[in-house]
Amino acid sequence: MGPFGSGKSSGCVIEIIKRAAAQAPGQDGIRRTRWAVIRNTYPQLRDTTIKTFHNWLPPAWFGEWRSADHDYIINKLAPDLHIEVMFRALDRPEHVANLLSLELTGAWVNEAREVHRAVVTALQGRVGRYPAIANGGPTWWGVIFDTNPPDDDSWWYQLFEIDRPENAEIFKQPSGLSEAAENLINLPENYYKNLDFDEESAKVYIKGEYGFIKDGKPVYPEYNDNIHCSEKSEYNPALKVYRGWDFGLTPACVFSQITPNGRWLTFDELCADSLGIDRFSDVVTEHVAQKYPKATFEDYGDPAGETRSQTDEKTCFEILRGKGISITAGEQTPTLRIESVKKPLRTLIDGAPQLQIHPRCKMLRRGYQGRYQFRRLKISGAAERYQDAPDKNEYSHPHDGNQYVATKLFGALVKGREAKDKPLKYDDRGIV
Repeated sequence: MGPFGSGKSSGCVIEIIKRAAAQAPGQDGIRRTRWAVIRNTYPQLRDTTIKTFHNWLPPAWFGEWRSADHDYIINKLAPDLHIEVMFRALDRPEHVANLLSLELTGAWVNEAREVHRAVVTALQGRVGRYPAIANGGPTWWGVIFDTNPPDDDSWWYQLFEIDRPENAEIFKQPSGLSEAAENLINLPENYYKNLDFDEESAKVYIKGEYGFIKDGKPVYPEYNDNIHCSEKSEYNPALKVYRGWDFGLTPACVFSQITPNGRWLTFDELCADSLGIDRFSDVVTEHVAQKYPKATFEDYGDPAGETRSQTDEKTCFEILRGKGISITAGEQTPTLRIESVKKPLRTLIDGAPQLQIHPRCKMLRRGYQGRYQFRRLKISGAAERYQDAPDKNEYSHPHDGNQYVATKLFGALVKGREAKDKPLKYDDRGIV
C-alpha cells in the first residue's frame, strides 16, 4: 500500500516472477506456475496492468501473448521455467465465470481497493491448486495485492488493520514527501510537490495514508463533521423518538429527537445487509427493548413500503403494523427530502447547529461526509456532470430513512406552507 508513482505495480510483477522462479521442478524438470492478474475493469486492465507487465517482460523476448484470451505464456525467461499469466477484468461476465473455475498457483489483485471482498474470498479458494499435488504441488501459493490507501471502512482496512490474520501481511510504503520516499529516481523532479491535490487527496495519493476520496458530489456539502457531530447528541427519555425506515434487502432505521428549543438530534442507527423487513423489524424491536424501553415512537418510512412485492402478499407497512409499529409513508420527492435535511444543517440555534448527529451513527456520518453522493457521469470531453438523484449505495439507505423524518419535521418550512405565519412550535415532548 502506498502513494502514486511508488512502484507498487512493478513490485508485484517482480514478485510473481520471483515466486515462479522459486517453484520446485516437476517430474519433467520444468518449474510450472499459473497466475491470475485481476483488475476491476477491462480498460484499466488493458491500459495499465497489462502494459506494466509487458514493459517488464516484453512478449517478443520472453514468451507468447495470446491477445484473444488475455493470457501470457512466459517460456523464454529460463529453459526450465513455464509461467502462465491470465489477465482478467471483473466487468466482463465471462472473465468472472472463468475466474471461479481456475486452478491457480497464485493471484495478483491490482489496485485492490476497487475490488469487492467477495472476489478476494473466491480467489483464496482457487490458489494453491496448481501444480497438482500429484505433480509436486506449489512451492508457494497465495494472493498478493497492491493499492493506493482506501478508507477506513473498507475490507482492506478490516483485514490488515483489525483482523490481522497470521497468514496475511501488509507492507506500507513511506510518504512521497519523506526522505525515505521510494521510486523517486523514476519520477520527474519534484513530482509529489507539483501534484495539485486537496488535503484529503494528498493524504491518500501522496502521503500514502488511509482516507476517503470523493468520486462524486456530496449531497450535503454544508455538513461539517467538527460542528455537526457531537457526543452530546444523546437520547433523552423525556422526548418522543422519530424513526425513519428504509426497506429492501439492505434496510435501515434511524433514530432522532427534537429538543424543546428545536434542535434535531440523531442519536442512533441500525443498518442491515441481506435482511428482509420481517427479520429486520425484529432486530429493531429487540434493540429498542434493550436501549430505549420507555420511549414513545413516531415512525416514517419509504412510501414503496405500501406496495406488495411479487413474492409476498403483505406490504412492509403491513408487516410493521402487525408488530405494533404504526408507520406512516414519508415524502417521496427527492428534492424536498434533501432540502428538508439541508434546512437544519444550515440553521443555528443558540450558536450551535440545529442538526447534530452522534458519532455512533457511523453510516449516516460517513454519508454526510461525502459517501452519500451524486455520482459523476463519465462523459468524454464534457465539463463535470453528475446524476440528478443520489447514488444508491450502502450509505443511501440510512439517509433515505433520515429524510422521511426530516420532511415531517421541516418539510412545511421548506415548502413555505404555513411557515411565515405559523412556525413550528415545540414543547417538552417535541413538535406540537
